[in-house]
Amino acid sequence: MSMPLRAGDQTRLGRYELVGRLGEGGMGTVFLGRDQDGRQVAIKMVRPEFADDAEFRGRFRSEVNRAKQVPPFSTAEVLDADPDHEPPYLVVEYVDGPSLAAEVRDRGPLSGAALHSVAVGIATALTAIHGAGVIHRDLKPGNVLFARGGIKVIDFGIARAFEATSQHTRTDQMVGTVSYMAPERFDAADGRPVTAAADIFAWGAVVTYAATGRTPFAADGAAATAMRILTQAPDLTGVPESLRDAVQLALAKDPVERPTARDLLDMLIAGASARPVSPAATTVAAPRPISPAQAPVPGPDPVRPARRRRWPVVAAAVAVAVVAGAAGAAARYLPLDTSQAADGDSSPPVSPSPTEYRPPPSEPVTPDERLEAIMGGNRRTLIHIAEADRDLAMDVHFTEAGAGDGTGPKSEFALIRVGVDYLIRTLRDPAREDNTCLGVKIIPDESARLVATTCDATKATLFSLDRTKDGVDDRGRPTFHIYNDAYGFVQFDPTDRILFVEEVGDAAPLSTFSFVDRGWLPSPSPS
Repeated sequence: MSMPLRAGDQTRLGRYELVGRLGEGGMGTVFLGRDQDGRQVAIKMVRPEFADDAEFRGRFRSEVNRAKQVPPFSTAEVLDADPDHEPPYLVVEYVDGPSLAAEVRDRGPLSGAALHSVAVGIATALTAIHGAGVIHRDLKPGNVLFARGGIKVIDFGIARAFEATSQHTRTDQMVGTVSYMAPERFDAADGRPVTAAADIFAWGAVVTYAATGRTPFAADGAAATAMRILTQAPDLTGVPESLRDAVQLALAKDPVERPTARDLLDMLIAGASARPVSPAATTVAAPRPISPAQAPVPGPDPVRPARRRRWPVVAAAVAVAVVAGAAGAAARYLPLDTSQAADGDSSPPVSPSPTEYRPPPSEPVTPDERLEAIMGGNRRTLIHIAEADRDLAMDVHFTEAGAGDGTGPKSEFALIRVGVDYLIRTLRDPAREDNTCLGVKIIPDESARLVATTCDATKATLFSLDRTKDGVDDRGRPTFHIYNDAYGFVQFDPTDRILFVEEVGDAAPLSTFSFVDRGWLPSPSPS
C-alpha cells in the first residue's frame, strides 16, 4: 500500500510518473510509479549523499548491470535504471502484496504448506540471484513479499554499491539487518570474505522467523544479538522437523559448512536433508585460516561454486513445489477477489492455480547453452563492450547506437542468422515485427557509424561474429569481434564515447564484445 507524495517530492523521474511513496530507508526513498504504458513500477531514488559520490555511481552502475541478469524466479524483476540521472534511480517490478514481516507481525507465524512454500520460494530466488553472480546482502522478512501465486524477493544486488563506497564502510554503517547477518559479516576486516553463503545464513534466520515469529539469535539490542550470532547455537524451538535440518545447516557458523541455494532446493523438494547435520551447525567454529585456494579474488563478490545439476528438472520441480505451496496458502495471502487487478494496475490478473504454470521449455543452463540460444535468435541479449565495461545502446530516438549502462529496452538486441552472418535487431518492443536492425552509415570525412535501419540483408547490415582466441570478458564470457565485410570492425572510442566502423589493416581491433543473456524473446527472431 502506497502513501501520498509529500510536499517537495518530485512528480516525475525520467520517463516515469511518481504517484506515491512505498517506503524510505538508509539508501533512499522508494516510490510507486507508472511507466508510459500505465504499468505500475517501484522506483528506488538514491539519497543525495550517495548520489554525489563518483565511486558510488560506478559501483551502482556495475551492480545494476549484474542485477539485470537475474532471471525472475521468485524475484522482483529489475526493469530499468539510470545511474547518471540526478539523482540516480532503479526501477523494479511492483509487487502489490504484504511483506513476510507484516504477515507474521499482524497474523502470527506460518505453518504447514504456507511455511514450506515460503522456504522453497526464497531458496528459489537465491538460486537465481547467485546464479547471476549476485549476492543479496540484505535478505530479511521485509524484503520477502507475497505476490499472486508465490513470493518475490526484492532489493537484491545493489546493497554492495552502498556498503562498499569508501566513506560508508564503517561497521556501524554496514548494510544489512543484524538479526539476519552471518558471522563473517562482522569480521570481514579480518580476512573472511563475504560470499553467497551469507545469504544462506540469512535464509535460515528468515525461515526461523516465519515459523516462530522470532529470530534464532534474538537478544536485547543489536550488540547482544551480534554476540549470540558469533558465539551461541541458534534457538530453533518451534521450527518444524521437516525444515529443521535445512535451517540448522544454513545457520552453521562456518560459511564453508552451509549448503548452496541449489542444495537447499534439493533438500526441500525431497522433503528431507541430503546429508547429516554437521556439528559445525550447532557448535561454535574457530575462525578457519584462509588458504590460497579460498582467498577472495579481485573483482565481483565471490560466489560459492555449486555442483552442476540438471537445472531444468530442478526448476520444474521447484515451480511445482512453489505453486502447490502457494495454492495451499492462497486463502491467507491472496485477495478474495482475484478477478480484477489492483486499482491503477493495468497488468492482467494472474491465477495461482498450479495447472496454469508452464516453465520455459529447455531453459539454457550452462554459459555455452545460453550463448547458443542467443546465436540462434531465441534470446534477448546485451552486447557488452569488454574493454569499456559498457553495453551497446540505442539513443533516446532509437536512431544511432552508442554506449550505455545496460538497462532498459534501448540496450537489448536479438541476433538473426543469415547464412554464416547475422542481422542485429533492436528491441524497442520485442513483440513487434517492425523493429529495426543495426546498419553501417557512411559519413563523409568521419568514421562510419552504427545506425538503425530496416532489417533487410544488405552489405551494410550483415555482420560476422568472430570469436577471439582465448578471449573472455570480466565475467568469463567469450568475446567476439563484430565485423562487416564491406566496412570493417565495430569499435568503441572511449575518449569520444562513440561507436564507429572501420578497417584496421594489420592492426588489432580496439574492441571486443560479449553477449549477456537477458531471457526469452516473446517469439523467435524472424529469419
